[in-house]
Amino acid sequence: EAGDDDDDDAEDEEDAYSKAQRKHQAVVQEILDKEDEQYKEERRRKKWGEFADAKSTDDIRRVEKSIKAKISEENKRKARLASQAGVQLEVLEAQDTVSDDNGNIRISAGSTTNWYSKMDEDLQKEWEDMESGNEKMADGQQGTSDTVQIDGKIVSRDALQGVRVGSAGGWSLEIFPGDFVVHRKYGIGRFERTCLRPRSKLSEQEQKARDERRGEILKQELEKISGGVTADDIQRIRSKFGTEEDTDPISNPQSTVLEISYADGIVHVPVDRAYRLSRYRAKDAVVKPKLSRVRGEAWKKAKQRVEANTLELAQDVLALYATRETLQRQPFDPEKEDEVKKFGATFAFEPTPDQARCFEDVENDMVWRSRPMDRLVCGDVGFGKTEVAMRALYRAVANGRQAALLAPTGVLASQHFKNVVKRMGPGTPFNKNIALLRGGMSKRTKAGAELRKQILNGKVDVVVGTHSLISKDMVYKNLGLLCIDEEQRFGVKQKERLKLICEGIDVLTLSATPIPRTLQMSLSGIRDTSTIRSPPPMRKPTITYVQDFSKDVVKMAIGNELERGGQCYYVVPRISMLQDAEDVIKECFPDIKVVWAHGRMSRDTAEENVASFAEGNYDVLLATTVIENGVDIPSVNTIIIQESQIFGMSTLYQLRGRVGRSDMQGYAYLLHREESITEQAMMRLQAIGELSELGSGFDIANRDLEIRGAGSLLGTEQSGMAARVGFDLYMRMLKKSIRLLRGLDLPLVPRTNVLLPKQEGSLEIKKKTKEGIITVNAIQIPESYIPDEKDRKVEETAARLAESTSALVELTNSWKKKYGPVPSALQNKLKTLHLHACTRKLGIDLVGLMDNGDGRIDCILRSPGLRPRHWGIIVPLLNRGVPPKGLDVIFPARFTLSGDEQEIVGGRKVNLHELLEDPSLDEDADNWDALDQEEVEAMKEISSAYTVKSLDEVDIELYPRFVIKDFTPKKCVDQLLQVLLPVAKVVNEKQEDEKEAAKTAAELREKQELLRTRKKINDAKERDKFLMN
Repeated sequence: EAGDDDDDDAEDEEDAYSKAQRKHQAVVQEILDKEDEQYKEERRRKKWGEFADAKSTDDIRRVEKSIKAKISEENKRKARLASQAGVQLEVLEAQDTVSDDNGNIRISAGSTTNWYSKMDEDLQKEWEDMESGNEKMADGQQGTSDTVQIDGKIVSRDALQGVRVGSAGGWSLEIFPGDFVVHRKYGIGRFERTCLRPRSKLSEQEQKARDERRGEILKQELEKISGGVTADDIQRIRSKFGTEEDTDPISNPQSTVLEISYADGIVHVPVDRAYRLSRYRAKDAVVKPKLSRVRGEAWKKAKQRVEANTLELAQDVLALYATRETLQRQPFDPEKEDEVKKFGATFAFEPTPDQARCFEDVENDMVWRSRPMDRLVCGDVGFGKTEVAMRALYRAVANGRQAALLAPTGVLASQHFKNVVKRMGPGTPFNKNIALLRGGMSKRTKAGAELRKQILNGKVDVVVGTHSLISKDMVYKNLGLLCIDEEQRFGVKQKERLKLICEGIDVLTLSATPIPRTLQMSLSGIRDTSTIRSPPPMRKPTITYVQDFSKDVVKMAIGNELERGGQCYYVVPRISMLQDAEDVIKECFPDIKVVWAHGRMSRDTAEENVASFAEGNYDVLLATTVIENGVDIPSVNTIIIQESQIFGMSTLYQLRGRVGRSDMQGYAYLLHREESITEQAMMRLQAIGELSELGSGFDIANRDLEIRGAGSLLGTEQSGMAARVGFDLYMRMLKKSIRLLRGLDLPLVPRTNVLLPKQEGSLEIKKKTKEGIITVNAIQIPESYIPDEKDRKVEETAARLAESTSALVELTNSWKKKYGPVPSALQNKLKTLHLHACTRKLGIDLVGLMDNGDGRIDCILRSPGLRPRHWGIIVPLLNRGVPPKGLDVIFPARFTLSGDEQEIVGGRKVNLHELLEDPSLDEDADNWDALDQEEVEAMKEISSAYTVKSLDEVDIELYPRFVIKDFTPKKCVDQLLQVLLPVAKVVNEKQEDEKEAAKTAAELREKQELLRTRKKINDAKERDKFLMN
């Protein structure tokens, strides 16, 4: 019994212990639950931000409205403060799709579970339950929340608003939160937001006004307090000064800044210093760049390495310039230009301003330069590039040379052939023999062999064709011009073959979207480029949709086009997909008429099908990319592109350009499959969707350059260096390096427009004949001096295009040896040639007389490309280091260090420091972009100067210029030569020295690279030999 009592006591003790344990656990659990609730509330406030107190859909919408109003008011203040700083600021709507594309929205890395995961899931479910109320609104319509999640945090969509900032100085920047940017001083960072920050530096007057205003505010606030004022009240009011609560612009002077994140901190860049930023663009845009560190020397060293690389590339560029100048060919006759103008008059439309400029550029290259033309004409689809080519073709055949037009596809070649025949073929006033060399016409066929024979014998004036034109068995009698349409469609082998064929002949390349390497060559100045950006009248931008593929979209797109009486293109990437695509179309529209076109159809079938479709016999043309070029049907204004993620940007752009070629609105549907799309493909589609304005082909190519990289330039890889600092900064550094090496980078003027009395000094003079007024060459060698007509023409051309007075002297000395003393009449005419040799060297495009206001006459010599740094280099090389007496130079204010117009008087000592400190060489200056663009625009002014009839048409005060005061309008050429000859002579000598230095540096580097390569090979051989032993 005693034992039983002991057991009962033990059980009672155990029950008491268990109760105490349970009570203790309950207390601990209560504490843990309270802590969990506290943690959850903290987590809610961290993740939900300003939405943390929301309990329902109405609460969410109320907070959204409040945030939107707050951000809107803040944006107005940002814009106002930016305007006061001389900067235009425009807020951009948040992007429609929230993704991590291009770094715009960042996604947290890693997927490991942490102890917050369960809490985050609960909060996410709670938010979704509240947000689901948005689906049913009071009016029965579906609503959408104006919130997004970034790094797991809920924010208003307005927090993703981008910004566009710029100044009248010419620079501009457009960025969205998350975009990677490059600051020239701090390196690669990530743009987070725009915000208002107190100004750190105030003038004494501003500090005094701030203190007085704060005193007034303190007094006003204290007067509102009843029952006595305490020290705490005063401290409370003062503590708000200089904070976000202080919205008074005098008490709290603020500035608008861009917040940039770096690896080790945040930098706030004032908007008036935003010109130091550029978007980060490099080859592999999919791989996000590593953020730079603000502290340390890493960024500075990276820039130094890139700068050294750009100097090497600049030497290569200048060596290439020098090599190009050594290439010579017989230029085309200027006296034939009247014929070319008559041909141009048959163009059915009024040329756009950009077209007219392209016509002049090509004429200058073909007629007024002795080196072969190599020009890229970049213009939007349907903007008139073909007419530029058409006039160049006619110029060639009018001069007795053959011309060839190369197209990438048979469809496009056929289209060009029809147009050329219509404009200059048999039955027209010009009656030229035009031929088409298409696929299937090899030298083994009867037709192919016969046509090749005619081309070899010179019976064909213009030949249009595809790759056969550059085949090894193709021989021309006298090829003078090759036009290449859509250069980006030709492969590496064709390009290498073109290099062999094109040596010594003029080449004109047309492209809406040049390949990245070509674009980089044009941007760096290696290749001459003309751009057509002005659209034809009545053209509308094509509306572009980028979305997932579905039958409903196909049915809607085709149905809408058929309802307005139009036709559609339906494009697939592969021939094997055509049947499935037709099944989809027939399922939506059983009675619709569909016709196919692809590259493997029997000869002429594709062209015949396209022609039948153009005549209106079918509703839909179902095709591969064979219709990418050359198909121009105004009645087709909708295009559906299936599997659009497979196509490149250039192809997508060309295909979209097939529609909207009339005054009807065009529509393009870029359909893709989400499961098979890559990030690069998404970036391409997004770029195409964004760049839908007319004339955006060059911008498309630029974005393609950003996504794909530039590849190899001049045989060396530049992409890695561009990735270190971003493409924009790399090109800026390259341009600066070229300018530093080309100290005298005065643009060479093909021909100067001399507007002196009685046509004195002009190379071309107007003469009245029975047929009307014609243009003739002012410098004609007498037949008695050089009897042979062919020799006479060659010598006249050589004299007309002499690029320096020394070259002209050498030429006349050779005449004396061959033909005897130069006749006195010809000697007087040679003075005009010496004048033009001087103006070419000095970049003078326009010469004329102007009344200086007090009854005296000044001679004005406009030189758009002349900069203070040029004059600073030239003057020390002149006799006694002084400019010629009587030759003054005037630079407008925007080009000078002082910011005022600067006149440098001839015959006096010059302050070289002021001249050599040229703002256009300071890449950190806020007006660098504007000055850089003006360097480009200077060449455009030069190309169009010959259309000027009088100096009154030109606002001469805007341009750098030489001035000869108190000019006597007698023996004008002699007066001009007296002051220009010494200057032109030193410029020519200096430029020749610079060319030789560049060539020598490039050759030396090549030899060093060869030695390094040989050493590596020898070291490898020695190592292998050692291992074998």
